[in-house]
Amino acid sequence: MDGNLTAVLIVLAVVALLVLVRSVRITQEWRRAVVLRLGRFHAVKGPGLYLLWPIDTIATIIDLRIQTANITAEQALTRDTVAVSVDAIIFWQVEDARAAAVNIVDYTQAIERVAQTSLREMIGSIELSRLLTDRATADAALQRTISAKTRDWGVGVRAVEIRDVTIPPGLQDAMSRQAQAERERDARVTLASAEQDIARQVLAAAELYASNPVALQLRQMNLLYEMNKERGATVLIPTDMAASLGRVLDPPA
Repeated sequence: MDGNLTAVLIVLAVVALLVLVRSVRITQEWRRAVVLRLGRFHAVKGPGLYLLWPIDTIATIIDLRIQTANITAEQALTRDTVAVSVDAIIFWQVEDARAAAVNIVDYTQAIERVAQTSLREMIGSIELSRLLTDRATADAALQRTISAKTRDWGVGVRAVEIRDVTIPPGLQDAMSRQAQAERERDARVTLASAEQDIARQVLAAAELYASNPVALQLRQMNLLYEMNKERGATVLIPTDMAASLGRVLDPPA
């Protein structure tokens, strides 16, 4: 009798050990296991070591790392009815493993589709000029829109970056000509403004020289010196001019 009992205990111990060994699970640091017990949600297990009993099943393994997805919108109309093609990239991450497993069938595919439709909606609500010059605002608006749609799935959008905006070749040439014309106009305005400043300074100098002949004659002498200091030439000054300079420069008795 004791031998039979011992044999039964040994069998039970072996069975329990096998069950325990098969129940041990290990999950990586960046993964979470969504566990169902008798078909109902039980817990999110991991990372590291955990036990999975025979009545438990793993519904899915969720990766919590940041992931990326490329989204494109071809021939989408902007608010001012210009057809553009936009290429963007979205950075997203699962924040709630239970919601990602229970609330939606395939959150990866759903995120890509929602991001693509949201990109088209954003393009239709913004003018081409703002889309080309203020991408940071467009990125932020697109991120908020996608985040609002994916929040119930336990997915958060970390960032959205518009990488390229392609416009029709004809419009691109027209915009290039317009930009060149604006640069030429600005250059002419700057040149005219500089000419006005020079004219005002020349007028002020003329008024100063008219009221002070000595200053004018000193300026004439300085110009002659500057013109010939590098050449080493001899300058002949008319007698009347030299006499007038002498009278001006001689100190009073």
